[in-house]
Amino acid sequence: MCWVQLGTVLGILGISQGVGSSGLGSSNFRLSSPLSPDMIVINTWNFKEANKRGWEVLSDGGTALDAVEEGCTVCEELQCDGTVGFGGSPDEDGETTVDAMIMNGNTLDVGAIGCLRNIKPVMRVARAVLDHTTHTLLVGDKATQFAVKMGFKEETLSTEQSLAMWQDWRDNNCQPNFWKNMPDSTTKCGPYHQNKDEGQFDEDRHGNRIEWGPKNHDTVGMLAIDKDGNIAAGTSTNGAKFKIPGRVGDSPIPGAGAYADTEVGAAAATGDGDAMMRVLPSLLAVEAMRRGATPSEAAEEELDLLA
Repeated sequence: MCWVQLGTVLGILGISQGVGSSGLGSSNFRLSSPLSPDMIVINTWNFKEANKRGWEVLSDGGTALDAVEEGCTVCEELQCDGTVGFGGSPDEDGETTVDAMIMNGNTLDVGAIGCLRNIKPVMRVARAVLDHTTHTLLVGDKATQFAVKMGFKEETLSTEQSLAMWQDWRDNNCQPNFWKNMPDSTTKCGPYHQNKDEGQFDEDRHGNRIEWGPKNHDTVGMLAIDKDGNIAAGTSTNGAKFKIPGRVGDSPIPGAGAYADTEVGAAAATGDGDAMMRVLPSLLAVEAMRRGATPSEAAEEELDLLA
């Protein structure tokens, strides 16, 4: 995983068949095993319990897909950094929603969920999309209906801590926020209404004041290679704090949050999701590895693109 400060915080990590991983600062399990010397599990942050669980799955002969699902689910249960799972990153209305995706590097099939409400194990719901539908991405209330049909329990994702965080933000006049070019968006809470007669607003005065950092935007991105050389990738997040309700970030978007191709390798990214969706850095990193770049070289190339 390579990190730089770009005005936004961005990171990309990758693994490549026969090359290994770029994993500076991450909890990277690459241990000797009687099953295969090339098994690996890696994630975007130092989420050791998530990688431990993923490694247990691989060591028991499980698939890369299973390792990614189980590892990300552990992070959801532990509420890693407050940015994964329930009880974190409330939106403007105070509600926590969650996103996830999982990708099969053998088939390029993806299961993804965006803006999921009232269901805690979002990675398992994404796996259900992968295994039981021909779709790639389900979002919002209808995604919740799908999850309930698949047997998942409907319950609130808010906690006392997330609601207190939201109230503190409200008490600070809803600053900072994600609005731009809207009257009063830098001085008070909404709703905001555009006055078409006033023309364009000064973005320096009415711009996005959000400061990105590990406690605001983050995602667990996980990559794995199993004993048979199969590769999978996945992500899970509760998104950006105080996002506009309905916002879906990069995490469930194939090629943005993560990408996997067993013939080449895999990559995952974290940072300003709205910026990353525009350039698909995970896909481009895998394509760079296809051209012969190492994982570190591919990550650096995509970070330069985002600079």
